[in-house]
Amino acid sequence: MPPRAELDPLTMTDEMEAIDEATQYRRKIDHTLARFSAAHDEMEAEEAKRRERRDRLSPTSLIESTRTALQRVVAPVPSPDEEADAAEKAEQTRLQEKKRRKIERTARFGRIAAAVVAGLVFLGIGGAWGAQTYFDAKFTQVSALDENSSDIQDAEAQANDENFLMVGSDTRDGASDEEGVGTADSTPGARSDTVMVAHIPADRKRVVVTSFPRDLEIDRPDCQRWDPAQNKTTDQVSPRQKIAKLNTAYAVGGPPCVTKVIQQITGLRINHFVGIDFNGFKEMVDAVHGVTIHTDKPIDDEVLGKVVMQTGDVTISGDQALNYVRARHVRSDVAKSDYDRIKRQQAFIGALLKKVMSSDVVLDPGKLSDFITAFAKATFGDNLGVKQMMTLAQSMKGLDPSKITFLTVPTVGIANSRGNEVLVVSKTKALFEALRNNTAMPDPNAPIPRSEQAPPTSTSKPKSSGSSKSTTTRKSTSNG
Repeated sequence: MPPRAELDPLTMTDEMEAIDEATQYRRKIDHTLARFSAAHDEMEAEEAKRRERRDRLSPTSLIESTRTALQRVVAPVPSPDEEADAAEKAEQTRLQEKKRRKIERTARFGRIAAAVVAGLVFLGIGGAWGAQTYFDAKFTQVSALDENSSDIQDAEAQANDENFLMVGSDTRDGASDEEGVGTADSTPGARSDTVMVAHIPADRKRVVVTSFPRDLEIDRPDCQRWDPAQNKTTDQVSPRQKIAKLNTAYAVGGPPCVTKVIQQITGLRINHFVGIDFNGFKEMVDAVHGVTIHTDKPIDDEVLGKVVMQTGDVTISGDQALNYVRARHVRSDVAKSDYDRIKRQQAFIGALLKKVMSSDVVLDPGKLSDFITAFAKATFGDNLGVKQMMTLAQSMKGLDPSKITFLTVPTVGIANSRGNEVLVVSKTKALFEALRNNTAMPDPNAPIPRSEQAPPTSTSKPKSSGSSKSTTTRKSTSNG
C-alpha cells in the first residue's frame, strides 16, 4: 500500500476523508440536515393523511359518497360477467327480453324503495330529536309540583302512576269586547275556570278524568302569591282561608297552590301540571280545522250569546269552541249550574283528543305541527313536554276507549248558604282510594250518608238534579 498522504482525496468517500476539524464540522451539518429532512418528510406524510381524512369526512364528501352509494343501489355498475350475460340475453326472443326488463325494473324499484326507507329512517331519527327540542322550547315552564308532599297517600302504590292536573286559566289577556267575556282591564288576574285530574295507573288499563267544580268549598292553605305576568310565585304569602272557593286557590297562589289543594283532597301524587290559557285555546282547534261535537239542544248563553244553534253532530271552529267551554248561563240548562258546563268541557276534551289522534291529523304534518305549536303556545306546565306526552301516548296505545271514564268529584248537589258546592267526604275518600290503589271503582250512584246530606232550606239553590248527577260517570263514546 502506498503511503496515505499519496492517495488522491477525490477517489475517497466523505467518510474516508482525513478527519480534521473542518471535516467534522461539515459532517455534523450534513447529519443535522439529514435528520431535519427525514423529520420534514414524516410530518408531510402525516399532514397528507390528515388532509385526506378531513376531505373524506367533510359534508361535501359525505354527501357525494352517499349519493354514489345510492346510485350503486339504484343503478349498480355491471361487472364483466354481467355484461357477457347481457350480450347473451340480447339474442333471446322479444317476449323473454320484455320479461327480463320487467324483472329488472321491479328489482330496481325495490332498491329505490329500500334506499328511500333507509334515508327516511335516518332523517326521522334526527328530525324527531330536532322536532322535540324545537317544540319543548316553546312550552312555558312553571314550578308547580311537590311530589314529596305529606298530603300524598299510598305513595308506594302510586310509584308508576301518571297524574295530570289540568287547569283552564281563563285570563282575559288578549280578549276583545266583542267576545263578551270581559277584558284584562275589566276582569284582571287569572282564574281556574276548569280543574281536572287525569289519572292513568301503572298498568295503563284505564283512564279516569275527574272534574272539580270551580265553586267547590275548600280549606285553602297558606300559599305564596302568584304573579301571572311573570309566571312565578312571589315572596308575599297569602294566609290560610278556612272557607274559600276552589278557583281562589289559583287566583292567589297559582299552580303551586291549586296543586297543593288537589293533593290534599285526593291524596294523589300529582306529577304533571298542565295549564291552558283559554284565550289561546281556540288556536288549537283551528289548527286541526275544527272539532266535531254532539249536542241535543242549542247552546244559547245569556252572556256569550248564540254559541251553537245546530243540534246533532256539529263541527265547531276555534271561537265557537272557546265559548262552548266557557258557557255557564245557557238558557236551556234548567239549573244553569257549573255541572252542565263541566259536562260540555269533558265532552269537548274527548272530542278534541279524538280529532288529534285521528289519521286526519296524525298523518298530516302540517296540521300536526300547527296543533303542537298552538298547544305549546297556549300551555304552561311542570314536567310537561313532547317526550312526556309521547311516552304516555305510547304506554296507552291500544287502550279500549270504553275504559276512559269522565266523572265529577262527589258533592251533595245543592249549594250551601254561601253559594259553594260541598264535598261528600265519604264518597270522595272511596273514589280516590280506588284510584290510588288501582282497585274497582265505587258505585257512583250509592246514596249519600244522612250525616252528609245537604240540609233542606228554602234559600238553597239546586246545582244539579241530585247526587247521582254530580257523581255520574260517563264512558267515552265515538263523540268524545
